[in-house]
Amino acid sequence: MHPSVSKGRGREYMNILLINHYAGSSEMGMEFRPYYFAREWAEAGHRVTIIAGDYSHLRIRNPEVKKDFQKEVIDGIRYCWIKTGRYEGNGLKRALTMFRFVYKIWKNAGRIVNSLKPDVVITSSTYPLDTYAGQKIRKLCGAKLIHEVHDMWPLSPMELGGMSRYHPFIVLMQVAENSFCRKADYVVSLLPNSKDYFIKHGMKAEKFVNIPNGIVLNEWEKNEKIPPRHRQVLKKLKEDGNFVAGYFGGHALSNALDILLDTAKEIQNSKIKFVLVGNGVEKPRLIKRAWDEKIENVIFLEPVEKNSIQDLAGYFDCCYMGSLKSPLYRFGISFNKMYDYMMAGKPVICAVDAPECPVEKCGCGFMAESGKISEIQKAVENLYDMAEDERDRMGMKGKKAVLESYNYKVLAERFIELFT
Repeated sequence: MHPSVSKGRGREYMNILLINHYAGSSEMGMEFRPYYFAREWAEAGHRVTIIAGDYSHLRIRNPEVKKDFQKEVIDGIRYCWIKTGRYEGNGLKRALTMFRFVYKIWKNAGRIVNSLKPDVVITSSTYPLDTYAGQKIRKLCGAKLIHEVHDMWPLSPMELGGMSRYHPFIVLMQVAENSFCRKADYVVSLLPNSKDYFIKHGMKAEKFVNIPNGIVLNEWEKNEKIPPRHRQVLKKLKEDGNFVAGYFGGHALSNALDILLDTAKEIQNSKIKFVLVGNGVEKPRLIKRAWDEKIENVIFLEPVEKNSIQDLAGYFDCCYMGSLKSPLYRFGISFNKMYDYMMAGKPVICAVDAPECPVEKCGCGFMAESGKISEIQKAVENLYDMAEDERDRMGMKGKKAVLESYNYKVLAERFIELFT
């Protein structure tokens, strides 16, 4: 047994070090995944430390950090903050914060080992450079090293950002990706269809583990009511006998809401309504477009709190999620919105070109080709034609799958199995 592992109640408790540049918390905001896992592990008795950068564009609020390795305890998790500097967009300044973050951890690896005595090191910063810091820590203390893949770097900046494979930044990222494929004890990927890609870059097949995103069960147990304005609009729709196809989330180009408006224009049945709940840079334009083009079966509402999603979804008959076409979706998807829809127990229309999609695997809705209006329309009309109890049975398949497989309590246990 590793010297820092302690026993209690018949199981081993470990020191877990999670390195994630952009890790957040419930108060600070995204990224939530490292926080959710760490909180589950801490509640199970493990000693969990997250090393994160002091600035992230994803957070609502960033911590005030005066010195490197400044400590803070949040919900039983020890956070160690690294000063990395601010940035905007995806230019040179952001790249410098990546190098600064990884270098400071690499340089202080001995100090980290002496202080934390990690049994497990998880490198999880979206970009792959943090594997070098993780590898040095592992070498000093013999910990198990797990690399977690959120996004496909360097493929993402190449295929989405148009960067050349010969760009120095891309070359560095590719070398780092090859390194974690060869040297990590496990490669945990959110994307179910990425195994063959990593094998081509040096990973042994048995090292691959798919652990997707999921939902937090206690957030759903709160079930707060939606605002009065929302309740008034939605209640009236249902009292008038309408079928409501709902969407909640960001109003960005990537969510393909123009395609949903195009679909709404094609629907001739006056009893089918579309309700879009949320906010984002595209929302004013989408509202104007619906007004200008007289798309009268679409209603826009303001965002609701996360704890009100269950109440909101209760007024929907089905939920829509879509995306613009992207070559990266060939590796699969793990959208948080998808698991929220499934937990709501509503049939899901998923217009994303992705293999091994949970919606398709558990039979809780219909798949449609990304951007294919006719297929989305057909899915909506098929659900409208279904008996209500048949729709309920379809939606409950998704909820059952979440309760069994796609919640952070279950997912955290799957991670723990890799530790031991």
